[in-house]
Amino acid sequence: MVTAFVMVKANTGEADRLRDEIEAIEGVESAHIVAGDVDIIAKARVETPAAVKDVAATKIQGVAGVEDTQTYIAMG
Repeated sequence: MVTAFVMVKANTGEADRLRDEIEAIEGVESAHIVAGDVDIIAKARVETPAAVKDVAATKIQGVAGVEDTQTYIAMG
């Protein structure tokens, strides 16, 4: 299994809705609204690094209201 953390910047006022939509994506284990440079941190657990790309670059970035993402793959 591959674990990745996706940092999500959201449009103003959209964090609650986006968290719910992101959490509903297959492969996303959890999503949390946070304070700081990003608005949401999502934890994904998938089978392959290619699946991380699909979840982060295609599915999460495809949610209306997501401005930007950064993805970090856990090394251990």
